[in-house]
Amino acid sequence: MAETHKEQLANLRQKIENVKFGMLTTVNPDQTLSSRPMTAQQIDAQGQMWFFTSDKNAFTKDLSRQPQVNITFSNPDDSLYVSVSGRATLVHNRDKAEELWNPMAGAWFPGGLDDPDLALINLDIVTAEYWDSSSSKMTQLFAIAKGILTGQRPTDVGEHVEMKL
Repeated sequence: MAETHKEQLANLRQKIENVKFGMLTTVNPDQTLSSRPMTAQQIDAQGQMWFFTSDKNAFTKDLSRQPQVNITFSNPDDSLYVSVSGRATLVHNRDKAEELWNPMAGAWFPGGLDDPDLALINLDIVTAEYWDSSSSKMTQLFAIAKGILTGQRPTDVGEHVEMKL
């Protein structure tokens, strides 16, 4: 049975809650890709992912021209890899900033909520997918070795799920 939208969001939240940083990839004016580390502050009930940023960062000016972005999260120790794609918008929303404010954000914005450069990125999630292996490293290595010996693709090395949100 397929997961509901609410269940998919809860599953996505659970996957990345302990991964501190993701790599946000945007499209530059010359159509090349650039990535930078970001910390997701929240995935809300509507499927919006929120980040603090400075509106002085060059990449934020490109979001209105090219809003399609991707952010990837990984925790190699747990064999977890997550990719989220959607449309990003730069917003100035004091109420949302207050809701999301935390001491780590304060390190980047010494003026606090009144910092003149403080902005938010709102990522409207369109798709997400993850690869998650809860099996032990030894089990994964055995499955890969078996695949090499048999010439067949390894099985039982983890779960791959695609979500359209």
